[in-house]
Amino acid sequence: MKDFNLIIGKNLNKIRKQKKLSLDKVAELTGVSKAMLAQIEKGSSNPSVSTLWKIATGLNVSFSYFMEEDDMEIVYICHNDIKPIVESDEKMRVFPLFPYDNTRRFEVFTIELEAGCNHQSLPHNEGTEEYIIVTKGQMEVEIGTSIYKLSHGDAIRYFANKPHCYRNKTDEIVSFQHIIYYLK
Repeated sequence: MKDFNLIIGKNLNKIRKQKKLSLDKVAELTGVSKAMLAQIEKGSSNPSVSTLWKIATGLNVSFSYFMEEDDMEIVYICHNDIKPIVESDEKMRVFPLFPYDNTRRFEVFTIELEAGCNHQSLPHNEGTEEYIIVTKGQMEVEIGTSIYKLSHGDAIRYFANKPHCYRNKTDEIVSFQHIIYYLK
């Protein structure tokens, strides 16, 4: 059985050091006493849900941040194990690699476009960015009124708050890495 008190304590200590904060400053930001914070960092206290929420809010991290383990920082994904999400016309397959996580604010996919695929995407929220890196074939990306032709190894980054389209005008499958970064 995992000792979550030790994991929580280690993560509290890690974020405090990353932000270069003293225990006194963390106590001021969170409303949790310095003594309680010290006990939590040592793993000798079992903090309540409300205490963890206070700390998470005061340090501007997610509640689940405190439960993350080091071995969770290494995630191995085998492409063959991923069940793709398929567009209704079956010309586009989205393989979710790293789903959205509040602490990271981005998600990563591998996307495959069949020959003749023309996928129109609606605008995302202001500040959302998309990154595309072509790993196989040739494609077009239309952003607003501009069209960009990309080949194997090419990349593009753009704000996705306007209509955009992924297009495969070739007779072969196109594959690309797709990263979406969310401002909020």
